[in-house]
Amino acid sequence: MPRTDTVVPWKDLSMRSFPRRNRTATATAAAVTAGTTAAPHRRRWLPLAAASALVLGLGTTAAADTSGGAGSESLAPAPHAASAHARATAADNPCGFVASVPADRFKGIPAFDAKKAARPFSVRLHTSQGTVTFQALTAAAPCTTFSFRFLAQHGFYDRTHCHRLTTQRIYVLQCGDPTGTGSGAPGYSFNDENLTGATYPAGTVAMANAGPNTNGSQFFFVWKDTKLSPAYTPFGRVTAGMDVLLKIAAGGEDDQNGPGDGFPTLPVDIHRAQIVSN
Repeated sequence: MPRTDTVVPWKDLSMRSFPRRNRTATATAAAVTAGTTAAPHRRRWLPLAAASALVLGLGTTAAADTSGGAGSESLAPAPHAASAHARATAADNPCGFVASVPADRFKGIPAFDAKKAARPFSVRLHTSQGTVTFQALTAAAPCTTFSFRFLAQHGFYDRTHCHRLTTQRIYVLQCGDPTGTGSGAPGYSFNDENLTGATYPAGTVAMANAGPNTNGSQFFFVWKDTKLSPAYTPFGRVTAGMDVLLKIAAGGEDDQNGPGDGFPTLPVDIHRAQIVSN
């Protein structure tokens, strides 16, 4: 069912969250579990930006910032996230995996293994609208694909749903938040990769984020060629199920975040994220 949150009017291009529950207790528990006292930061929506940095639905332009968004709200990560990543990126942690909050469905923090990360695999997302399969780009994005496989193998994505569909300016279906609010995260974050020259044609699978080096669990499918600044790690290519994505897109959305941006009219429930070794 569509969410009933009070929608905050769009003033910028940053990713917004619309939590439906008090996250203070969750954030505090996650900090204790992860062994950190860092203050929680909000997961933001994928910025609604093309190369021209037009604000979707407002008919105005804004000066773009270096992370690919625009407007009055900074796209930089919260200070605790930035400092944590500065400490975490080292020879024994090349991906910069670091504890963060919130920790929804916490499954632990991956310990990167380069040999395991190099193993090719595909992902089959069995959804209520059909199956979508994508090839993981393990060579180009080893940290991201390692994290996705870790979460999928621990059932993190099972029984979740895709919470956002955009049908104007950018064309994506966003998934991977177990809370369904756009603010959910797995209890850790990690560094960007594969951004040099990144483009987002139809069939791209890429990470949503809350600023540089704040990847978690949220990701998006590009269902139609889309222009975005290279700020979102591409880590997969759809190999089957584009017809499913196009069906979902054709069904439309409810405009709750603005024209062409809202909850998918056709509910997209992820029954299972299956890892298939190649």
